[in-house]
Amino acid sequence: MTEPTKMPSGTGAGNQGESERHLEESIASVREALTGLRYGSVQLTVHEGRVVQIDVTEKRRLKPN
Repeated sequence: MTEPTKMPSGTGAGNQGESERHLEESIASVREALTGLRYGSVQLTVHEGRVVQIDVTEKRRLKPN
């Protein structure tokens, strides 16, 4: 008989709803960061599989004199 597969910590069925909610919130935050950004970058910091920080760097183009 085979031994049951063990799930990594924090990924059980009880946490699945919370993980899904966090993912949706993260996607909404990234969408908000991208809104109105014309030139630049968005960097995500992930810790233990969760987005914990969003950095937005915006570049502004100056017109020559």
